[in-house]
Amino acid sequence: MDPEVFEYWMMTGLITALVAFMAFIVWDLAKKSKAGRYGTFVLFFALGLGVLGFVIKGIVISGMGN
Repeated sequence: MDPEVFEYWMMTGLITALVAFMAFIVWDLAKKSKAGRYGTFVLFFALGLGVLGFVIKGIVISGMGN
């Protein structure tokens, strides 16, 4: 297997696993702190913005001719 292909698939899989783990942590934090529906929404919204920023960064970098 080509190292670039391996790196691509590992990066994709590990970033996905990291985001899923962070979602679990946010859910657990919201549950333990009794954040309610609005607080839980705000926590997941902030996590979603971080993930969206990561995705947009990848799109911009790939669009620059890389």
